[in-house]
Amino acid sequence: MVVMVLEKVPKSLRGELTRWMLEVSTGVFVGSMSAMVRDLLWDKCVEKSRAGRCCQLYRTNNEQGYAIRMHGDSNRSIRDFDGLMLVTVKNAKWEQMFVEPAS
Repeated sequence: MVVMVLEKVPKSLRGELTRWMLEVSTGVFVGSMSAMVRDLLWDKCVEKSRAGRCCQLYRTNNEQGYAIRMHGDSNRSIRDFDGLMLVTVKNAKWEQMFVEPAS
């Protein structure tokens, strides 16, 4: 099973995804497909998303049972924590702690 979440992307991209997947809610797509089709759809979403955000979750053989990949929205990122994939969210406090001030 593959789940894709698209935010602030062109309607034409959402329309293209409905050829392969069901849109169960606005911007949330669910489907079952081969790995090749899944990867090609991901490439299409990354290419056509413009300033939007794409997130894809799919079943795989690891400890969690799924993998995540994200494109866009620099406030969220995927971090590998001893084999577990976690989503980190950057906020104002994170910016103060980890971003060096410009000189």
